[in-house]
Amino acid sequence: MASGARSTLTREAVLDAAAELVRRHGPDALTMRGLAAGLGTAVTSIYWHVGGREALLDALVERTVADLGEIRATGRTPEQRVLSVARSLRRRLREHPHLVALVHERGLTERMFLPAQQVLVREAHAAGLRGVRAAEFVRAVQFQVVGHVLVERNRERAPAQNPGEEELWRAGSAGDDAALARALARPVDTERLFVTAVRALVGSLLAPSSRRL
Repeated sequence: MASGARSTLTREAVLDAAAELVRRHGPDALTMRGLAAGLGTAVTSIYWHVGGREALLDALVERTVADLGEIRATGRTPEQRVLSVARSLRRRLREHPHLVALVHERGLTERMFLPAQQVLVREAHAAGLRGVRAAEFVRAVQFQVVGHVLVERNRERAPAQNPGEEELWRAGSAGDDAALARALARPVDTERLFVTAVRALVGSLLAPSSRRL
């Protein structure tokens, strides 16, 4: 292929297109021929910029790991700052489920989460936690985020439920708490639930030892 044609395409453009293909359709949909067709170029050009398919997948994994490393804490209080980290981590995991799965398949999950953990370590230290309590804090927040994302994904991919929550939580299903039944019959506000759970968790972990269970 002519060098002039190659210069119209960049490595970043190839990776962007590959990441979008994986995001929309999963890793199995990523073929060099399909990627080249989507970019309107020759397969040889794709190979020239990123190498073979395995090298391309490795590059996508590296970009995903780097993206998770850009999380920053914001806010004035320890609770606000940790919540900001948790929300950023959840959002990025939600935005790139297939790419995150690729990272996991290549045995780089712990490396992917390390930058977010390091941010949480700094927040734990700033809040006065050290040693085992700080480690517990970091892992509890990480597990809360990952667990919540997994539950969300499972609910989204589950088949239609029959009966659904609206039918299951009719008046009487919650004893004499009709308001509770109505609330449980409505669709889950996952963002609000996530924030509520993280705030409760962080508040408990940052409480003085005498107030913890």
